[in-house]
Amino acid sequence: MHRALLSRAALAALAAPALLAACARPQPAAPGVQWAVIVLYNQPKDTAAFEKYYAEKHVPLFAAHAQEIGVTRAELIKFAPGADGKSAAIYREADLRWSSKDAMEKGLATPGFKAVAGDIPAFATGGFTVLMGVKTN
Repeated sequence: MHRALLSRAALAALAAPALLAACARPQPAAPGVQWAVIVLYNQPKDTAAFEKYYAEKHVPLFAAHAQEIGVTRAELIKFAPGADGKSAAIYREADLRWSSKDAMEKGLATPGFKAVAGDIPAFATGGFTVLMGVKTN
């Protein structure tokens, strides 16, 4: 067992500088690299009402405009309670991707995206945060 711990420690020592260097100096976006809009939904006041509206109105609204918006990928995540059993600060995440910054900017300017974004306050009773960025790995 002692030998395995030394091997893991040695591996960590070797990997850490490379990982830190990669994270410290993100590379510029290459062709095909994804640009993203991330929507983080805080814990809603009523999770059942949030889920009902999200499933029956918001997601279908997005789906109806997805082609116009030009997304190449959309992932919806519902966060589970932590190891301590407490609810996560963030309830849900919507991760929308485009193949380029230009495609994202065109998508964000569409009437469809404006309709979808304008619908968020109707159900996000705990508040929300919208982030934009580029994938760097």
